[in-house]
Amino acid sequence: MKPINPIQLKQLIEASLFVLAKPLSVKAIKETVLADFSVSRTRIQETLDELQQDYQERGVQLVKVASGYRFQTQEILSPYLQPLWQDKAPKYSRATLETLAVIAYRQPVTRGDIEYIRGVAISSQIIKSLVDRQWIKVVGHKEVPGKPALYATTSAFLDYFNVTKLADLPALTDVDSLHALFKKAQLAMDDIVELDETVDLNEAVDLVQMEDLGEKHVATDSHTDKHHDNSDTVEAQAEPNSRDADNATQH
Repeated sequence: MKPINPIQLKQLIEASLFVLAKPLSVKAIKETVLADFSVSRTRIQETLDELQQDYQERGVQLVKVASGYRFQTQEILSPYLQPLWQDKAPKYSRATLETLAVIAYRQPVTRGDIEYIRGVAISSQIIKSLVDRQWIKVVGHKEVPGKPALYATTSAFLDYFNVTKLADLPALTDVDSLHALFKKAQLAMDDIVELDETVDLNEAVDLVQMEDLGEKHVATDSHTDKHHDNSDTVEAQAEPNSRDADNATQH
């Protein structure tokens, strides 16, 4: 193994993050660009911390997301940078957005669970589009007849919304943050839409909030109505901490 001085280490890590279009973890950095050098993970982490400080006041920042570190522009600059892209006006279907919202806040869920919450059937194309986007994946199968697939969000989903864990998603009671989250999804879903149905952000936000209230109501009524069948619903996990999801523009 070859030695590497602090300046060279910093330059190499910085360049690696700059040229790659996806996040890099400490492990990935060590096993790729630093594979031939004698350097510990602790030293790599310390260098990443230094780089974060170096870029703190710049237009481009080094941020940590679910699957590692990446460069991205400051959120406050996003409106001024939009003219650089000539994308068509974003469109997406209500069904796609609602499906993503249900999976994000009720995971793991089956297709049947999603249909129960939304009150309508969903097409296979919606699930496929979210899988192709690498925002959801199959994490297991429910122990019921037929063993339907259980869907959950991915690290790529967290990376896109600039959070490191599910608990960082805005709470269902934080309406402003939910609107910001779904608006960011709107920009990304442009290429996988159902053209016959566009979505209303208010309806999507209301959906996840109403379902949350509905589950609490069912829990209260269960003490007096022992015959109420709740087998088709999926219990929510611990409610996420409230924090605005960053609408970050990736470098």
